[in-house]
Amino acid sequence: MRLLIKLGGTLLDAAETRERLTYEIADVAKHEQVVVVHGGGKQMTRFLAERGVESKFVNGLRVTSPDVIDAVVKVFAGSVNAQLVSTFRAVGARPVGLSGISAGLVDAVQLSPELGQVGKPVSSDGRLLDVLVREGYLPVIACVAGDPQGNIYNVNGDQMAVACAQGFKADRLIFLTDVEGVRGADNQRCPVLTAVEAQQLITDGVATGGMQAKIEAALSALGQSALGQMIGEVIVAPGAEAGIVNRILAPADHGTSIGTRLILK
Repeated sequence: MRLLIKLGGTLLDAAETRERLTYEIADVAKHEQVVVVHGGGKQMTRFLAERGVESKFVNGLRVTSPDVIDAVVKVFAGSVNAQLVSTFRAVGARPVGLSGISAGLVDAVQLSPELGQVGKPVSSDGRLLDVLVREGYLPVIACVAGDPQGNIYNVNGDQMAVACAQGFKADRLIFLTDVEGVRGADNQRCPVLTAVEAQQLITDGVATGGMQAKIEAALSALGQSALGQMIGEVIVAPGAEAGIVNRILAPADHGTSIGTRLILK
């Protein structure tokens, strides 16, 4: 099975959680083909604040000036990626730190002039990932993309995960977050959602903010696109819960599974 696991930056900020998740993912990678995509927004905001730069957001996306894109590369593709790769090595994995710039893994275009160098993924070439996983390596990808002209873009971590999952032809896309799953109108976790039901939560205003972004990313993964083949199942699960990686791959009830059909978990 091919798995794309996206780690939210909040989960990576605490050493204990980071070490546990890398151990769990490395264990799964012994018998499955796994690719990891990570964020780092919290670390990024802290880095900028320490240098007197205010973080500005439009519709949840960080306005990325030339100064900020330099920081994006230093934090996402630099310190956060290197720290995560080092932690994976410490638990016995064979991690390779990458970004979307590497070998044209993910190319993007400017999303909006008002956002600066924020990119929207438009193509994903998974051949490098194929080579690495075939040889037993664990790709660890920062959410930074490029284009053939040499531009660099800050890409939303969820969108980056979708692009990589489609280029990699993943069977499952797993979002490990700091929440327990998607909640319905009754504020109870939804164990399983079809694509139609997930969209309805957005339409009804039940899913908003970060969870709306997660669902929209999941829906784009479930649909056919120019980025690659559709993904059969997307799971949003609580990364802070011990043992979560193995449990969501077993026939159990953890997080929320979103699929093109009803999938019992």
